[in-house]
Formats: sequence, structure tokens, C-alpha cells
Amino acid sequence: MKRALPRVVVTERLDQACARWLEGRAEVVWVDHADPVALHAALASAAGAVVRTYTRVDGVFLAAGPNLKVVGRAGVGLDNFDLPACVAAGVQVVYTPDANTQAVVEYVTGLMLDHVRPRTSLPAGADAQTFHALRTTEVGRQLNELTFGTLGFGRIGKRMGAVAHALGMRVLACDVLPTGPLRDAVDYPVELVDHATLYRSADVLTVHTDGRPGNRGVVDAAALALLRPEVLLINAARGMLLDHGALADWARARPDARALLDVHDPEPPAAESPLHGLSNVVLLPHLASRTHTALQNMSWVVRDVAAVLEGREPAHRAPTASA
Repeated sequence: MKRALPRVVVTERLDQACARWLEGRAEVVWVDHADPVALHAALASAAGAVVRTYTRVDGVFLAAGPNLKVVGRAGVGLDNFDLPACVAAGVQVVYTPDANTQAVVEYVTGLMLDHVRPRTSLPAGADAQTFHALRTTEVGRQLNELTFGTLGFGRIGKRMGAVAHALGMRVLACDVLPTGPLRDAVDYPVELVDHATLYRSADVLTVHTDGRPGNRGVVDAAALALLRPEVLLINAARGMLLDHGALADWARARPDARALLDVHDPEPPAAESPLHGLSNVVLLPHLASRTHTALQNMSWVVRDVAAVLEGREPAHRAPTASA
């Protein structure tokens, strides 16, 4: 008799090739994460689940799935997981830690270049006066004259440092990990500094820290007060890392500074967010990891979900879910 396939609940979109691969190894049930009644009904008989950004895997989720063995996060951050609850329930968590590094680095680099080297297309039928006026006004700065700073020196922070160094920038980094292992992990010159030095020195400051509770609002009013008057602040990591009220006050007081925010808390930004309407704050729709390759890389978490269900060791188990 043919053995029944394990049931796997999928709550958000997956790459089609990855979904087909999983459907060959499991009974896949698609449920909208925003429909808790349907989700809990599906989880009741599920052995596994695959989620993305907006499904909260907590005690309620786990209680609805008493037979769960594994939950896969098709992505990098585990902010939407209660990992201690998963450990207590005996549920393994797997994820794709390096799936979107290249995509995010390219995106942040593009934002940085757009800022320092503005590019305006010639309007149709532009006359000589318009042509030469643009050559006069569109004068940027060279990156090799600027200091690049990264708050967080993990996979993306390190890669961004490599790009900045290749462009001739001085590179500063601040991280909670010991300085020795961080410095040994890269082959370019980087100055590992404290928060205050980072904030005071960076012409371009990018945020790449994780979503642990202690990092909520890490870029607060005190940090913002230290930033250089014409700093470019980029956050493509997590919206909760910035104090948005303090950021709005800072932006109004520092008209020559600029903040580019690809992530928000909540998402999408609330209608009453104080950041709306500020000329030097740009709100972007969480695009940093949106390449076809990165999206497929994240969806291949299904391989590790299948591995656990088949009794094999997954390639990427969540660090604190291995107990």
C-alpha cells in the first residue's frame, strides 16, 4: 500500500517551481495567513508548514498544529517566529539565511548611487538651454570621498562593506559580536567602532541588524542627533529598528539629510505615520529582496521542510531552534 504523503500547509506565495517540487513530496494545502479559521483548520492535521513574512508562528499557531514537525520560513529573518515556543513544542524551524543577500546589496548600492549621483532624463524635445541647465544642476559627489557606515555586520553588512570598499569608501561597522571574529571574516580594511563613532562619522549609514527585541528602536532620537547634517540613512532591514516619531522630528530639523526606508513597522506604513509628506524621507514598498532569483532562493526552503519530514538533517536550521 502506498504511504500517505505528509500534509504541509503553505500560507503565503511560493515560487511555482518550488511549489511543484513540494507537491511531489507532500499533500500541499494552500491557506491565506489572514484567514485564521481556515488556517487553524488546516494546521490540525499538518506535519509541516511553510510561511513567509506575514504569518506569525507563535503559541496559537503551534497549538493549532499539534502534529507539526517543522515550519519553514521562506526568507531570512525570523522576527515572526516565537522560537522558544517552537523549541518547547518540539517543532523544528528551517529558513534560508543567505537567499537574498545579493539582491539586497544590489538594491542598497543602487539607492546610494541614486542619491550621490542624481540622473535626470532629458525631456522630449529639450532645447540647448535645458540640456546645459541639467549639466549645471546635476552635479553629484564621489563615493570615494565619503565614509560608509553599517549598523550590523552580518552577511549583508559585510557584503555592503566590500562594495563600499571597492568603490573607494572608508568603511566603518558596528555590531554586537566581538571585534576579532568580525575583522577576521573579511578581506578588506574595516574600522569596527562603537555606535556613537559610527553615527558621527558616516556620510552614508545603512542599517542591517537583526530583529531581536533589544534592537527595537535602536536608531532613536539620541542616535539621530549624532548623525552628520547631510547624512544618507538607508534602512532595508526591518522597520522596527528605527523610532519613526524621532525620525520624523529629525527629518524636519535636518532638511539636508535624507532617509530612504524600504521597510516599515507596520507594513504597509500606517496612514497616520509621521513620515508621510516629508520631502527628505522616501518610503519604498519593501523591494530590496524582490528579484526572481532571491524569491526562488527563499522558496527553496521547501527542501529543508521535506528533509525534516523524511527524517534527514536540514541544511539550515534556525540557530535557537536546534535544541
